[in-house]
Amino acid sequence: MILSSSPSLIATPIIPPQNHPSLDLLSKCKNMEEFKQIHAQMIKNGLHKTQFALSKILHFCAINTFGDLSYALSVFDTIDDDEPPDQIMWNTIIRGYSLNSSPYSAIDFYRFMLLSGVKPNSYTFPSLFKSCARIDGTNEGKQIHGHVLKLGLGCDVFIHTSMINFYAQSGELEDGRLVFDKSPLRDVVSFTALITGYTSQGRLEDARKLFDEMPVRDVVSWNSIIAGYARSQRFKEAIDIFKEMQLAKIKPDESTLVTVLSACAQSGCLTTGKRIRNLIIDRGLDSNLRLVNALIDMYSKCSELAEARSLFDSMSNKNIVSWNVMIGGYTHKHHYRESLDLFRTMLQSNYEPNEVTLLSALPACAHMGALDFGKWIHAYIDKNFPESSNTSLSTSLIDMYAKCGDIEAAKTVFESVKLKSLASWNAMISGLAMHRRAHEAIGLLEKMVNEGLEPDDITFVGVLSACSHAGLVNHGRRYFISMIQDFKISPKLQHYGCVIDLLARAGLFEEAMTMIKNMEVNPDGAIWGSLLGACTFYQNVPLGEYFAKKVLELDPGNSGAQMLLSNLYAAARRWDDVARIRTKFKDDGSKKIPGCTSIEIDGVVHEFLVSDRTHPMSKQIYEMLEETNRLLHDSGHVPDNSLVLYDISDEWKEEILCQHSERLAIAFGLISTKPGTTIRIMKNLRVCSNCHSATKLISKIFDREIIARDQNRFHHFKNGACSCLDCW
Repeated sequence: MILSSSPSLIATPIIPPQNHPSLDLLSKCKNMEEFKQIHAQMIKNGLHKTQFALSKILHFCAINTFGDLSYALSVFDTIDDDEPPDQIMWNTIIRGYSLNSSPYSAIDFYRFMLLSGVKPNSYTFPSLFKSCARIDGTNEGKQIHGHVLKLGLGCDVFIHTSMINFYAQSGELEDGRLVFDKSPLRDVVSFTALITGYTSQGRLEDARKLFDEMPVRDVVSWNSIIAGYARSQRFKEAIDIFKEMQLAKIKPDESTLVTVLSACAQSGCLTTGKRIRNLIIDRGLDSNLRLVNALIDMYSKCSELAEARSLFDSMSNKNIVSWNVMIGGYTHKHHYRESLDLFRTMLQSNYEPNEVTLLSALPACAHMGALDFGKWIHAYIDKNFPESSNTSLSTSLIDMYAKCGDIEAAKTVFESVKLKSLASWNAMISGLAMHRRAHEAIGLLEKMVNEGLEPDDITFVGVLSACSHAGLVNHGRRYFISMIQDFKISPKLQHYGCVIDLLARAGLFEEAMTMIKNMEVNPDGAIWGSLLGACTFYQNVPLGEYFAKKVLELDPGNSGAQMLLSNLYAAARRWDDVARIRTKFKDDGSKKIPGCTSIEIDGVVHEFLVSDRTHPMSKQIYEMLEETNRLLHDSGHVPDNSLVLYDISDEWKEEILCQHSERLAIAFGLISTKPGTTIRIMKNLRVCSNCHSATKLISKIFDREIIARDQNRFHHFKNGACSCLDCW
């Protein structure tokens, strides 16, 4: 009998487990669906019973980004007792837990490992220390440190570094320093671990001292110290250390450049930012997404929006961060229209906005008065982030609704927030203040204190502003004193400004001046400007001249102060003085900020300037304006011609007054919305008294509520009256 002639007896070559084709497939696997097919093939071939294959299976499921830790545990539980899990398998599960959302379980599994009689090795402890740091488990970490010493593993370089990291991240820096000082393993990694710990605790001097003591510094250690200074908002020093790094001939990596670009963005250091861009180009990194995004952010925050947009538009591989930094850049620099336009483009390009995107878009809606767009974002949040714990979103919604004139919607959002942050309370109080609902704002402060929340300086800016808008002099005095005495908050310029504005509006100039003399800070142009504004109301020319002089001493180019003084002279019919100011205004090259009013119709924001005829519906707008003027005249409205700063005929003056930007926006609103619809307009300057009195009558004639936001507050016009009670 010849053995080779029988197929059933032909010898089959034995394939070692590490060379099996299934393991080669496993190394290329990208998802659990593929993995399960490979795993089934391993079971069919009996490969799943070998220790080597089992360790690879567990590694894929527990540690790989495509894996599933629960699947790894089920595989671990099925391992035969005849060949129990070895150290590698136990360590793999512990590491999986440390990388997962269950770091507590890593410590529990370590206990299970000890109870099973398996001795830990040097690969066990780094994952355990990482887990202890994540759960703030100082006691557990110290016990594990004891195990390390007992097993004689304290000199292992990886364990040594992970212990220092654990103590540093847990805030136990002295213990971390003790581990460092007592060990001979003072390599660059352990130095960097301790430096990172110092910087995370804000101990930058200690970090810098240790950094200077390092015998050898690599790019990671330089990154650590630079990032530490940047994180503590010491941006100039972060940039200076980067320059030291270059002098030391250490080649910066991607992390270095991103951190330094961020420091340039925050400090406005455009020169260094441009040098880094040249460095990025020279090294062929100009297609690196993180670096290009950081460059866009840097240019945006350094007011180079055109350059930022050019970079953005040239990108072929944008991600959500790219859109966020550009939209956020526009919002940060008050280019709100561009911010919303780009946000629309993003949506049309099928990118899904995240919370960061919305936190840039909502303030743009607030400042543009884009209520419909803001409502759409609110609906998007409710649909896509219903369980979000980000209180900044709800705070931004409150702020948006308040600034867009829908204070009731702001209150609804505020009341729906279960865990209100201090910022949420502050936004609601400030919103009520803007709408002259001072007693509600004060009531909210009292409620907040009763619920055990401590107000801060921003809270009192809102409360004092509410008192100022409503003319509550006694309340303002009382809360200013309470802020100092009861809550131990030192008044800042804004607090003084609110109280001085309140006193000035009440005609209490002497008391306002006494407060200025007793202030711990020097008054700024805004404080003197509020006093000047009050003088125009009381037509007090001598005081107005004094206050205008004070404003112009601080800010010689302040066009607002010059225009207020012109208003004061014009009201007193002192035309020579008006002409003198206007001549000086032109000679100095000063430019008056043009009045601009916006109105949102069907999600589109329309803007108008005085006597504006650029709108596509200009003909219909002016026809409505003429009809409105006729109805105003029939109702007995008499324009206040003293507001026109020219010595011209009354007929011309009336025509100029009737074409103010807010009057054009209201006319457009009347022809573009259904009868009875509320009209909301936003003006960049203070509304003049003539437009104010006209708008009151318009609200009655057309039976419309008109909500107008000017530079200082909201006016709710309804049935011929205004919520400000003619005091603004």
